[in-house]
Amino acid sequence: MSFAADLRVVLEGRDFRRLFATRLVSQFSDGIFQFATLGFAFFNPDQKTTALAVAAGFAVLLLPYSILGPFVGVFIDRWSRRQILVVAPLVRGALLLVTAVLVAAHVPDEVFYGAALCVLGVNRFFLAALSASLPHVVPRERLMAANAVTPTSGTVATFIGAGAGFLLREIFGGGDGGVAVLLVTSGVVFGVSALIARTMKRDLLGPSYDPDRPQTREALRNVLRGLADGAVHLVRHRKAAAAMGAMASHRFMYGMATALGIILYRYYFFPGDTDAALRGVSIVVITSGVGFFLAVFVTPWATARFPIERWVPAMLVTSGVIAAVLIAPFQVWGLWVGGFFLGITGQSIKICADTSVQRDVEDAYLGRAFSIYDMLFNGMYVLAAALSALILPADGKSYLAVGIIAGGYLLAALVYRVVTRTRPTSAAPHEPRPSR
Repeated sequence: MSFAADLRVVLEGRDFRRLFATRLVSQFSDGIFQFATLGFAFFNPDQKTTALAVAAGFAVLLLPYSILGPFVGVFIDRWSRRQILVVAPLVRGALLLVTAVLVAAHVPDEVFYGAALCVLGVNRFFLAALSASLPHVVPRERLMAANAVTPTSGTVATFIGAGAGFLLREIFGGGDGGVAVLLVTSGVVFGVSALIARTMKRDLLGPSYDPDRPQTREALRNVLRGLADGAVHLVRHRKAAAAMGAMASHRFMYGMATALGIILYRYYFFPGDTDAALRGVSIVVITSGVGFFLAVFVTPWATARFPIERWVPAMLVTSGVIAAVLIAPFQVWGLWVGGFFLGITGQSIKICADTSVQRDVEDAYLGRAFSIYDMLFNGMYVLAAALSALILPADGKSYLAVGIIAGGYLLAALVYRVVTRTRPTSAAPHEPRPSR
């Protein structure tokens, strides 16, 4: 079935449309916020941006975000997910308004980062609840189409939001006042998503009732054990675990490419001109966004013809070749084109990973599974930035970094293929053994 037909099928569901709209509005707001943070942290003409500073910025904004993962899973597997989608946007919107006031008052950078951490912490509940809610509003056989539509369209909405942030920055400037305008706009738009989520029934999105589930206080006391249980559950579902590992590998390589690109634009392509550097990075964001959008069409079409176990390593290998061919020449156009193709391949990997987890993991474990997912999603990005801080020169031009990115993708493809390879049974050597 074509993507257009699949899209029509999933959009027929009223509850799916509401969940979909909630995601689109919230991630549009998130794009504005991320652009404001990007300009404030890495393209401030009054501050020097180094690979170490980029790594520190990613660590501040993403690592604590990931550490919350185990605690988020406990609540998402117990609280009404619909209520999380209603309350979290209101809290985040209020935090953004407070942050805007602080920025306009020219508070120290540390205060801004602290406020940003609170905003991102609330968003952790929101995004994990969105992912865990999806199987409750679409049939099981349409999860691939739904995963092509929802997270990818949400990411495209984030890119569009970043574009809106870029336009607002051009109008109001890149100073503290301009950043405050972006934060206020993001906060107001994010609050709208709560109004959409409120139209769904409170018990619609789960979690499913489990009489043997421990009480919340007990679960919090044993959160690490609960996280370990979730990890064990994932290991028993080999294909889902392998897909999650492929996604984590991509995020590591993509994180290195991001750090490399920021330093290249700031000091190699446009030294001394932060506005031109930010515009250059914005074009990479735009081309990546187009690639993310095309992945919506490419992935369902491809996985209807090839199993996920073949498509994921194909995308990993393609990513490695792209990195070697387009990034290695260190040309401005190469990063623009590379961003486009990595947008397609990376988002295709993520769609497959989302589907594998939702399809193979039991609902009672989905919250914890996506908490682990998010920890890997952000943590690998931070680790990549940390490695970049160790190996990148001052101007960012590093063939070693490009080699690690390209080789890492190829190695990830090989490991994924080995893990997911179907082994024949001894009794019937030509028949595949069913996955556990």
